[in-house]
Amino acid sequence: MSLPAPTVDARAVVTGASSGIGEALAAELAARGHSLIVVARRGDLLNALADRLTREHGVAVEVRVSDLSDPGQRQTLADELADRDVSILCNNAGIATFGPVAKLDPDYERAQVQLNAVAVHDLTLAVLPGMIARGAGGILITGSAAGNMAIPNNATYAATKAFVNTFSESLRAELASTGVHCTLLAPGPVRTETPDPADASIVDKLVPDFLWIDSAYTARLSLDGLEKNKMRIVPGILSKGMSVAGQYSPRFITAPIVGSFYKKLGGE
Repeated sequence: MSLPAPTVDARAVVTGASSGIGEALAAELAARGHSLIVVARRGDLLNALADRLTREHGVAVEVRVSDLSDPGQRQTLADELADRDVSILCNNAGIATFGPVAKLDPDYERAQVQLNAVAVHDLTLAVLPGMIARGAGGILITGSAAGNMAIPNNATYAATKAFVNTFSESLRAELASTGVHCTLLAPGPVRTETPDPADASIVDKLVPDFLWIDSAYTARLSLDGLEKNKMRIVPGILSKGMSVAGQYSPRFITAPIVGSFYKKLGGE
């Protein structure tokens, strides 16, 4: 079965929609005729996005300002989505940290686990019963090539993405006869545009330009893959290389090599 066609009442939900892949997913879904619920912490960016997508594509766009790392705010959204006709859920929101975990802010590390892993689980569980009852739906989960390997100096992020990578691919098998699609997006570095050198982050400076993947291209590829119910979408040379290395190379070999690069991202 294909994904549900856009309707007046149904909504495609995108978390982390204020920038990057999430913004690109929202734009691509709107271009395909889907009305939306967009979720992020930055209300100003969400409202600007909603206005633009409604103006350009004539779709309804509802804004939900929510910090999904906060259990209370997350539960409020989950309760709403459980009662809505959600045709597509793009579990995209996420954050990352770099450096030895013992030197990082413990509260922020806990928030990272809540956002990257627990929120994905909670929102998926909220929409699944309705999708299964309707016999149609799509769940796109943004994992990472980093979730395939042990990465010192990126430990919490890699661990949360390992969870969502495995959860997504396991869930897809469980949904095989339900009409509900589930696809994992496992990208490497993705950005919307090349930054000015003066504004470039340490990640921009360390990762060569040819390894970056465009966010709009990533969104199109991901939604096309979800339509076909592909298990995993891996855009870009670097993400493909990390996936292969993570799946087939011994971790005692790859961990020190990859960890030395991520140590630089942590400023050490």
